[in-house]
Amino acid sequence: RAEIEQNYAKQLRQDWFGPSNQQAFQDVLNQLNDYAAQREQLSESMTLSICVELSRNLQELRQERKNHLCEVKKAQQNLESSSKLLETSKKRFEKEWREAEKANQQTEKVQLDANATRADVEKAKQHAHLRVHLADECKNDYASQLQKYNNEQNNFYHSEIPSVYKKLQEMEERRIRLLADGYVQFSETEKNVLPNINKCLDAISSTGRNINEKQDTLALIEQYRSGAAPPADVEFEDYSQGVKAAASDNTTTHLPKVRIKQLFHKKNKSIRIFVKSMYSSSQSECLDLSRLPPDQRRRRLQEKFDDIQKELQRETEQSEAMMKMKGVYEQNSQLGDPSSLQPQIIQTAHNIAKLRGELNKYQVQLTEAGGGTLQHYPASSEYITVLSESSVSPSENIYECEFDEDFDIDVPIGQCTALYDFDGGSEGAVSMHVGEQLSLMQEDQGDGWVRVQRANGDVGYVPASYIQII
Repeated sequence: RAEIEQNYAKQLRQDWFGPSNQQAFQDVLNQLNDYAAQREQLSESMTLSICVELSRNLQELRQERKNHLCEVKKAQQNLESSSKLLETSKKRFEKEWREAEKANQQTEKVQLDANATRADVEKAKQHAHLRVHLADECKNDYASQLQKYNNEQNNFYHSEIPSVYKKLQEMEERRIRLLADGYVQFSETEKNVLPNINKCLDAISSTGRNINEKQDTLALIEQYRSGAAPPADVEFEDYSQGVKAAASDNTTTHLPKVRIKQLFHKKNKSIRIFVKSMYSSSQSECLDLSRLPPDQRRRRLQEKFDDIQKELQRETEQSEAMMKMKGVYEQNSQLGDPSSLQPQIIQTAHNIAKLRGELNKYQVQLTEAGGGTLQHYPASSEYITVLSESSVSPSENIYECEFDEDFDIDVPIGQCTALYDFDGGSEGAVSMHVGEQLSLMQEDQGDGWVRVQRANGDVGYVPASYIQII
């Protein structure tokens, strides 16, 4: 661990001699980091010294305003209660006064009646006197309630309401002053960090002026030039001297043919392998890499190969995780629906098959460039076509080589049955239907896929969870 830390420290101290524009970009990022630190400091200062204080004062002002409005509401309720009492006393006075008038009229009627006795007259007079007395009491009560209501009304509109409005005005003035002080404090805080921000901006401007574009382009040319000599002049071919020389030259320009011995038909009959996907899907990319020097080409291919391997590992782990989750859902349906994971499982299967095809392609190119040994990665059967020798034309750009070595034939290691439908639309995969009998060619290697062969001869990969081994 000590050696690792020491080497890491040495690497950190090493100066980086790159193009000036890349160094300038790194400097700009550093200055932007300092610039962001200044803005963070400004934000922190505003939060602690301005926003917190304003929030606290805002809560106090809200509570104060609520109290003032409660006072107004309470005074208004008292005035309404007094108004109800006044209305009640007024109605009672009106009722008693009508009863008194009615009693007086009844007394006069009894007095004018010749058949009425003296006792009836006295009784009527006493009743009328009682009603008049009650009416006078109601009148006095009504007058008292009216005076009380008028006093409360005058006090409400001339004393209590103006006082509350004045308090609200003072509260609003304090709120405005606090907000104005916050503006001033914000401006002062901004002024304190402006010098440092200006330094960062000046440093960025200076970095831009120090870029040397000519030196950068020359350094780039020096780094990526191949050093190969230009081709020589084309020599004159004198056909008047005969065609032997031309014929010998033409034989040397032809590409070597690769012929693989077909063991499972006749011994001397060769087959041809068409790897169309390798030369069709990435023709432009291969052309770009072919222009690079051998060392750089191997490095680029190795980087691509490593990236695809990492992506394939991630997709494989994701597929295993989803299959485990699906198994848990199948055991306990309360945790989730297993069918909801089906689209994700199929998409992951497509991605894995596609990545395997890409990995195969870059492995072949890396081997041709001398950067590694050829390893087997599953490829799609629809991109590899096996034909007889007579069915290939010279214009198909196919390499042919002849070997005397024998090759082993793939032998099924078992039989299996398809549990689900699988479309096999991705590279390296093969389609199957529910209940279809398949030949197991290769077991699961830990990536969740198995290699099978259909009855019609199609060979490819399918998810291991989609089949049941017999």
